[in-house]
Amino acid sequence: MKWSEICIHTTNEAIEPISNILHEAGASGVVIEDPSDLIQERESVFGEIYELNPEDYPEEGVYVKAYLAMNSFLGETVDEIKQAVNNLLLYDIDLGSNQITLSEVNEEEWATAWKKYYKPVKISEKFTITPTWEDYTPVSSDEIILELDPGMAFGTGTHPTTVLSIQALERFVSKGDMVIDVGSGSGVLSIASILLGAEQVFAYDLDDVAVKTTTINAKINKVDSKIQSKQNNLLNNVDFEADLIVSNILAEIILRFEKDAFRCLKPGGLFITSGIIKAKKDQVKDGLISAGFEILEVNQMEDWISIIARKK
Repeated sequence: MKWSEICIHTTNEAIEPISNILHEAGASGVVIEDPSDLIQERESVFGEIYELNPEDYPEEGVYVKAYLAMNSFLGETVDEIKQAVNNLLLYDIDLGSNQITLSEVNEEEWATAWKKYYKPVKISEKFTITPTWEDYTPVSSDEIILELDPGMAFGTGTHPTTVLSIQALERFVSKGDMVIDVGSGSGVLSIASILLGAEQVFAYDLDDVAVKTTTINAKINKVDSKIQSKQNNLLNNVDFEADLIVSNILAEIILRFEKDAFRCLKPGGLFITSGIIKAKKDQVKDGLISAGFEILEVNQMEDWISIIARKK
């Protein structure tokens, strides 16, 4: 089978919503080519990134790439993608140059393209994320291995927003906790929560593909008995209280359910938010404070922000 590689030249801010658009259009996964990956200091501390060619990267902004089957509907699909991306401007999302290009690849090249971008990476003090096809031996007794298949996943779990979320979970998840993951995507944060000792995770996502992906990745990591993955719009109709809520999602979306997050937390419960571009930091902080939260921490990695808040 022949495949078409679609490449969207955009900004860091637009990575998550564009990735979601591509998945909804039928892409099995996305590749992010961010020039900051070439110079990231954390490579020497938390692991290596393999086979990165500077010529593959833009001078500014990022490339978001996906693979679509070449069939009679391809032109229509690409037009729908372009329209959906342009509609992001309605949410004040900076699209940068917003250049979209197509190129043809065969199936063998497509498979190789995935695997050369995805190797085991140690993203925090405890966690190493590794693809299912890679043999990896832990280097320490307390290292936690989290397996993902990017052919099914919403990213590979190594984006700064995910790293910030997992680093926060490492510090704040307690044994026996009940956790809610809002916008679960690949399920990486749900799985990490269980591996850190949480007793139960309710993973919600509006996209049924994400619900299935979370379920599959939970089974891969042998934690599916403790993760309930369900299609749901944010926290609508959720009527119980959790110890911790985590959400790696756009700032604009966080500000649609901060009051529900407060309602769905036990007193003293924590709300870990990520996916926030630096320019939206104060907006999200103000929204959380207005909902009744106390801001405990604001953390940053590259241009991304994570905020940890507590229900008073």
